[in-house]
Amino acid sequence: MSETMLTCASHSPLMYCRTTKPPQEDEVNAAFASRAEAVRSFAPEVIFSFGPDHYTSMFQRLAPAFVVGTKAEAVADIGGHPGTLEVPYQLAFDCIDAVYKAGVDVAVSHDLKIDHGSSQALHRVAGGISAFPTIPILINIFTQPLPPFRRSRLLGEAIGTFAKNSGLRALFLGSGGLSHNPESIFPAVGTGGDMVDDYMRSGPGLQSDREEGWLKRQNDIHIVAAGLMADGVITDADCCFNIELDRKCLEIIARGELETFDEWSPNDLIKEAGIGSVELSCWIAAAAAHRAAGGPLPQVDYYAPVLQYGVAVAVAHG
Repeated sequence: MSETMLTCASHSPLMYCRTTKPPQEDEVNAAFASRAEAVRSFAPEVIFSFGPDHYTSMFQRLAPAFVVGTKAEAVADIGGHPGTLEVPYQLAFDCIDAVYKAGVDVAVSHDLKIDHGSSQALHRVAGGISAFPTIPILINIFTQPLPPFRRSRLLGEAIGTFAKNSGLRALFLGSGGLSHNPESIFPAVGTGGDMVDDYMRSGPGLQSDREEGWLKRQNDIHIVAAGLMADGVITDADCCFNIELDRKCLEIIARGELETFDEWSPNDLIKEAGIGSVELSCWIAAAAAHRAAGGPLPQVDYYAPVLQYGVAVAVAHG
């Protein structure tokens, strides 16, 4: 019988480059510290990390709904934590095979790149990107058409069932959300200028200077945004904070009623809570995996919109 733990948490590069300390920062840090202590005590044999991709491995040229990595490297993007993940190759391979047999299609990468969307949660919750063996799973959140939330749930269920059948002590980690709208940082293709458009279409290829230019832009634009938030130029409305909708999402997850999201549209969610809100997919997948592995209902540890971070921050566990 497997042991299972769930942690879902928001991320933001602005947590590391904010100009002014938000009034909620001590509470946010305490929520993360509590989860990190619990994970250290749990000492998972493997982490299944569900994270979004911010044009690091998925591009307009090729953007599968889901990618599972058998080998992975974290890039040095702002808010991220670079380095090599300890991916258990055979276990990842077996997991992919089990997901296929469960009827869920995933892409496979034997040289995956992850960004802050996964590495920040691993750093803050697990104590580092290589602290525990980790199988990274990326979910497409930017390239249309977006995978339906139902597919994310089924992905999580297949992985949770695999973990249960394998008798693994597993942590299911979901990183992302809730409501936020980094549209100026990740503009629609065709609106960001030649360099940005070219990169989002095809990525760096074999040209390291293209990646360096993209990462520099990410760094610079976040620093500018931090200043604008401090000066009140960027507001809660610009961030598309939607407290009512966020709380509804958290209540559904806490009740374990994940099938409710099956009828939700990612694009409708974007209209109500910003382009970053579809990172909810990572929470759904992680929570579904935890449930399928036999875990108890989750509980919400913290929630608050934090302007200086540009995101409505939430932390939950099970």
